[in-house]
Amino acid sequence: MSEVATGEVVPLRTAVRAWFLISLQTFGGPAGQIAVMQRTLVEEKRWISQQRFLHALNYCMLLPGPEAQQLAIYVGWLLNGRRGGIIAGTLFVLPGMLALLALSAIYVAFGDTTVVAAIFAGLAPAVVAIVAQAVWRVGRRSLGHPALITMAAVAFVALALFAVPFPVVIIAAAVLGWLLGRTKPHLMRANAKNATDDGPPPLISDDALHHEKPKLARSARILVIGVLLWAAPVVAVALFTGVGGIFTDQALFFSGTALVTFGGAYAVLAFVAQRAVEVYGWLSAGDMVRGLALAESTPGPLIMVVQFVAFLGAYHHPGALDPWVAGVLASLLTTWVTFVPCFLFILLGAPYVERLRHNRTLSAALTGITSAVVGVIANLALYFALHTLFAQTRLWSAGPLHLTLPALDTFRPVAAVLTVLALVLVFGLRWPMLRVLLVCAALGAVAAFAGLPVG
Repeated sequence: MSEVATGEVVPLRTAVRAWFLISLQTFGGPAGQIAVMQRTLVEEKRWISQQRFLHALNYCMLLPGPEAQQLAIYVGWLLNGRRGGIIAGTLFVLPGMLALLALSAIYVAFGDTTVVAAIFAGLAPAVVAIVAQAVWRVGRRSLGHPALITMAAVAFVALALFAVPFPVVIIAAAVLGWLLGRTKPHLMRANAKNATDDGPPPLISDDALHHEKPKLARSARILVIGVLLWAAPVVAVALFTGVGGIFTDQALFFSGTALVTFGGAYAVLAFVAQRAVEVYGWLSAGDMVRGLALAESTPGPLIMVVQFVAFLGAYHHPGALDPWVAGVLASLLTTWVTFVPCFLFILLGAPYVERLRHNRTLSAALTGITSAVVGVIANLALYFALHTLFAQTRLWSAGPLHLTLPALDTFRPVAAVLTVLALVLVFGLRWPMLRVLLVCAALGAVAAFAGLPVG
């Protein structure tokens, strides 16, 4: 087994440029974001192998917080060490943070962001096509046996039809993978035929280990520094604005939220909305709905909606500060306490996870999770496609069945046309992602200014 001798698999400048371009394409929630990284890092640049990518994704799926950003941190760490992970994770959220901060200010100043949101909505059809391609490619390369295909299908059905909680699906997949690995190990193998193609070998192969070995001293140092960085702004605002001030309340509330966001942002947003609207009174229910729509249409993790919540809350309750200063400060503070834990989880745990890659028992459990992840991405793709093609959906329940059905009278013909075009460009013409996104964004903008219902 070889070892990556240094922390610079690719030149840092090259990596920064790649992560910046990826950050501009992170639309469509975790499914779209994972699809972008899959295509860019695994298939086009060939910086990391498919199995290493899935191994990192499996670990991130077990953590609280936005798994796509954590995956970026992990791969950035593999490519360029700790500074690579920090740069990748920061760039991943930076465009979305700036876009949502600007849209929050526009919303407060003018009370409407319809045109801006419609322009962003033109990107959604492109993301549908990109995610569909990711489901196909990841499934083809990782589901090497009918048993694994069955696990992926069961995970999809459990999530899409029975509303089984995401952590339950992942834990069940891990346990089943572990059992099959002990009793029928030949079932828990990736599809070797499709794991690679005719391109050059990836820079980080399946066998290479990262140079940074897990050590107790290293872990303790990262833990102490990470916790101090996480807590320092919270302590600062408590000292300068008061323990009972809105900034302290928001910092503590969103710090706690960052630790319980298992299964993606949707799993915790209902709780955030209820507390922010009914308990704290930071914004109205209508504001919350519009903020969620803005977060879904801008790049970056959906949990970024908490930035919008914090901005409006501090703007309406600024205390001794100017409302605009209060809004920006609350927005930046909330972003900090939400995403700093992600860096801590990855930089702390990644060296241990790397060393366990060739543990057969763990490998079998993670293979089970990989199969479930294909079903998870497919379910997210279905969710995103429904909300792209239809303005409204409704929940239909009958016993254990819980289906999200589209309201047929809210069908969006412009979005449907753009989706078909994007599918042709991605699957038929094999256009690069960025070009597809730019074309769909331009057409969405044209449709928005023409008064057509895009978003």
